[in-house]
Amino acid sequence: MLSGTVLVTGGGSGIGRATAERAGREGASVAIVDRAADNAAETARLVTAAGGRALAYPCDVGDDAAVADTVQRIGRDLGRVTGVVTAAGIFHGPDLQPAHQVTVDDFVHVLRVNLVGTFAVIKHALPMLIDGGGAIVTIASTAAIRGHGYGAGYTASKGGVDALTRLLAVQYGASDVRANCICPGGVDTPMTGGTFATDEAIARAKQRVPIGRYAQARDIGDVAIFLLSDDARYLTGQTVPVEGGATIA
Repeated sequence: MLSGTVLVTGGGSGIGRATAERAGREGASVAIVDRAADNAAETARLVTAAGGRALAYPCDVGDDAAVADTVQRIGRDLGRVTGVVTAAGIFHGPDLQPAHQVTVDDFVHVLRVNLVGTFAVIKHALPMLIDGGGAIVTIASTAAIRGHGYGAGYTASKGGVDALTRLLAVQYGASDVRANCICPGGVDTPMTGGTFATDEAIARAKQRVPIGRYAQARDIGDVAIFLLSDDARYLTGQTVPVEGGATIA
């Protein structure tokens, strides 16, 4: 079971939505932060319909002033934030070219959301987390821990998220704040646009992923909830690949 308020960025869809729905079922109040207001509202409706308590907060995590205001409102509306899951992230088409063809503007655009946005949300939530303890779960990618053939900005941003998480674990452990990083592999979510649901991708997973399939969003969300929970009370500063064994195959 969870208590207090869990703040989930990117909560309007995919991993964020799956995490928010499970957090609500586990007893937490859920603050759903997403730049898509309609998606955030729909997740809040789903959590509430299942008997949980949730509110939607439209916000671009790359806008520091907006993040600061949003986190303050969450504290007023739902009470002290005890858990943060940073699932907001983007792919950006121009970033998926060979590195020498990626413009600096496109590179920075991805970092603004994936890395700076992660930092901003955690930074503004930390005073509440410190005031009584809590847990942070960042969502990176296997791109942070193995070579990928695409996404200079995406890969750099996710590597940064992973490293930032270890820093947070060291800096705030004495304040009873834990921080762990999940590195998903291929996940079938709206952001990936069906890439992992094609017949070709399914066949490839059977060959390359020991478990034999790519992930669904709830496969990642369930691990996030474990890391937030007291069952993970002695676990901090860890990089947790959730990828069906793909990085060891």
